[in-house]
Amino acid sequence: MDNFEKVEKLRERAGVSYEEAKEALEKSGWDILDAMIYLERNGKVKQEGAPSYTTKGGQKNIDFDFDGKEEKKVSVGKLLGRFFSWCGRWLEKGNNNSFCVERKGREIFRMPITVLVLLFLFSAGMVIWLLIIGLFFSMRYRFAGPDVAAVDINQAFDSAADAVENIKSEFSDTVSKDK
Repeated sequence: MDNFEKVEKLRERAGVSYEEAKEALEKSGWDILDAMIYLERNGKVKQEGAPSYTTKGGQKNIDFDFDGKEEKKVSVGKLLGRFFSWCGRWLEKGNNNSFCVERKGREIFRMPITVLVLLFLFSAGMVIWLLIIGLFFSMRYRFAGPDVAAVDINQAFDSAADAVENIKSEFSDTVSKDK
């Protein structure tokens, strides 16, 4: 939780102004419980049922339990905004990174990971068979881009391609011995 959220939460719970909440949090090392105690000791916490002024509108809130520790009130608009922001970040990552197909050290084609995910969603069986068949035609697959440097899946692709090459060479050795 960032400092602004802490100020907002303390302001709502204690019924104090932003300035008072920020001051209490700063004096208590940004610990909400210590700040609440500080406000109580200084007589700034409004009593339950006492009239208070708020700038909040008549916005409807929905209760969501995000971390199991405390209940947060989030408006539907903010929740949708967060979801679309999250989707946008993943879409941007998918478009900035690519799935590459190579044969004999030469890149045949490259497509954004977003396109690959869509292909998997609509025709996973076909895509998997094409990838397997491609391995038997000496195709190699890898992910490339700024966000895939630490991904070990490229090693898995190389291992699968090496295993298929071994199967092909064993098969060709067996066929040549039989002749």
